[in-house]
Amino acid sequence: MNPTKLAGIDFLAPAEVVARQLIGVTVLVDGVGGRIVETEAYDREDPASHAYSGPTARNFAMFGPPAHAYVYRSYGIHWCLNFVCREEGHGAGVLIRAIEPLAGLDIMRARRDAEDVQLLCSGPGKLCQALNVTRDFNGASLAAPPFRLEAAPPGLEVIAGPRIGISKAVDVPWRFGLHGSRFVSRPFR
Repeated sequence: MNPTKLAGIDFLAPAEVVARQLIGVTVLVDGVGGRIVETEAYDREDPASHAYSGPTARNFAMFGPPAHAYVYRSYGIHWCLNFVCREEGHGAGVLIRAIEPLAGLDIMRARRDAEDVQLLCSGPGKLCQALNVTRDFNGASLAAPPFRLEAAPPGLEVIAGPRIGISKAVDVPWRFGLHGSRFVSRPFR
């Protein structure tokens, strides 16, 4: 198996291509997860990216091999899961912003202390809490347990718009979502 091609996605492709193609892919962590419905792309040429200033102790996994996890803490509170793409050393990734919960709902509800399925994974911090993703997953291969990726069904309509919660390159339309999904973190405008 080619470790850079998983679930029909070529992780050597540019981040914005991978981010779009990940919509509809099912991601499971120890059997818990669901369908990816929202992503954001980041590249080292992008001033909003953690990779923009080069490798650091915090972002080193983003410069690692493609099809690996880059996990960081946002605002010192929430973990965020990214999938590394492009060739090793480049510095690009895709933030997994939201998933539609499909597997392990009772486990997710207990981890999030929430009953409403729409609130379980509708944001990067929420989904990491629901899937129990922490810094321990930083640098882990997406091709090996505890991760499992399953290809998206054909014919999904993907929409694009500006990314959320950034102060640089705010107009770059590198946020992607599954059209009509009620599980995205915020509606697309």
